[in-house]
Amino acid sequence: MSDLHDITTVDQIRAIVGESNPATQMKVGDALDEAGCAFIARSPFLMLATADADGRTDVSPKGDHAGFVAVEDSRTLLIPDRSGNRLIFGLQNILANPSISVLFMVPGTGETLRVNGRAALTKDPAILQRLVSRGKPALLAIRLSIEECFFHCAKAFLRSELWKPETWPSDVKISFGKIMATKMGSGDDVAQAIDAMIEENYRTGL
Repeated sequence: MSDLHDITTVDQIRAIVGESNPATQMKVGDALDEAGCAFIARSPFLMLATADADGRTDVSPKGDHAGFVAVEDSRTLLIPDRSGNRLIFGLQNILANPSISVLFMVPGTGETLRVNGRAALTKDPAILQRLVSRGKPALLAIRLSIEECFFHCAKAFLRSELWKPETWPSDVKISFGKIMATKMGSGDDVAQAIDAMIEENYRTGL
């Protein structure tokens, strides 16, 4: 249902946000420079955004030792896919719609690196071995052909104080066991058993 206050045009957005500074546009490029490559080499974590053929979206976290994403050249990245929940939402999306976006983060650094482009999946043994971690090659790899990349400013991290441990709330324990047991109509014993299996997988299944 449309609302009187809905925003439906770019002009309406610009009336609120204003025009971008021409200097800001200069930071957007179509290939990685030395700073971008160095940032990826230091990054242990990224968020991968994909969409299926109908535009339904998914965002997936991926992480490993710093530099786990390989820079093949200034326009190509190799992102390993490792053991996880096996839902493969993002991988399925890539097959249907190769346009993806990646946000690289470095702990303690407010700036992030945004990379947009087109992806393909590969099982090339040489690439999977190149992406080895903890003695295990990647299960498969995402080859990202870069179309756009740029550094994003630190304001979101400064506002959220994400890298300030003194502002962090107490740890939140997510019980997958309780979530699943409730859906199964089971009790606490089943929930505890599921949580124990997951904890063991965390210890041995990386």
